[in-house]
Amino acid sequence: DQTAHIFESLVEADPTLKLCGLHTLDSCRIEKAYRHWGHDITDEDHVLEAGLGFTASRKKPAYIGRDAVLRKQDAGLDRKLVQFRLTDPEPLLFHNEAVVRDGKIVGPITSGNYGHHLGGAIGMGYVPCTGQTDADILGSTYEIEVAGVRHRATASLAPMYDPKSERVRA
Repeated sequence: DQTAHIFESLVEADPTLKLCGLHTLDSCRIEKAYRHWGHDITDEDHVLEAGLGFTASRKKPAYIGRDAVLRKQDAGLDRKLVQFRLTDPEPLLFHNEAVVRDGKIVGPITSGNYGHHLGGAIGMGYVPCTGQTDADILGSTYEIEVAGVRHRATASLAPMYDPKSERVRA
């Protein structure tokens, strides 16, 4: 019930403050590779394939789903969520653009936006990786197809912005 008062106090204290919207928040989260429920992860995606294995420890005692995590770790992953940055800063990504790996379409961008800190379009998408190492995944050539045109992209399994979360923890 104090939200309006807090907002008005902030604006009074610093009239140079500007409002930002949902796309600003989305831009920040995509640069940090934070997953969006319903786009990047759903109840049908495996926690390890989504790059969220740190939330499901092997060392932790019994928890719901632990056996499934252990089985998947032992069997290997079929795909991994990868973050992409277009080398051309002009095209924009939203979602469902084709991810092209070594000349072959392998899936869609699950979500995308412009990354203001990184200076280009950033997106995430799942890449098949059965029997492959992280080096194999990152050693491929990637393009993202935007409006029928393929644009070269760099790939990363770690967040491209603040990969060690030093700014988040500052």
